Amino acid sequence: RYFTRYPGVRAFMDKVVAEAHETGYVTTMFGRRRELPAIKSRNFNQRMLAERMAMNTPIQGTAADVIKLAMIAAYRKLREAGVKSRILLQVHDELVLEVKESEIETVQAILHEAMEHVVSLSVPLSIDVHWGRNWAEAK
Repeated sequence: RYFTRYPGVRAFMDKVVAEAHETGYVTTMFGRRRELPAIKSRNFNQRMLAERMAMNTPIQGTAADVIKLAMIAAYRKLREAGVKSRILLQVHDELVLEVKESEIETVQAILHEAMEHVVSLSVPLSIDVHWGRNWAEAK
């Protein structure tokens, strides 16, 4: 039902797999390349795994590129602002920061500016900011 409702997604995936069969690789929106030598394998299981990787990489790889770019932009803006708050780590599509309580509003504004405008896409990027004494409490 999903592909019936969103036929463009199926067409995109089919196109990506076909291109991977031709070229032996796929790329993210930012040009990062993933080689898929098994896409031409005579072994059905290896070929199917490579096709799944071909479908996944342009989407998940681009998402990984975006969060990395957003993290760099946020880091630079935090330094420019001279705050004591800092980025601790990245977990998938989340950044975990250590933030001084007095800087919460400033850091929140910095994150929205840096992360929501890091790339220009046909859909808007938006972030949620949560805080707590620890990561579990913030979630």
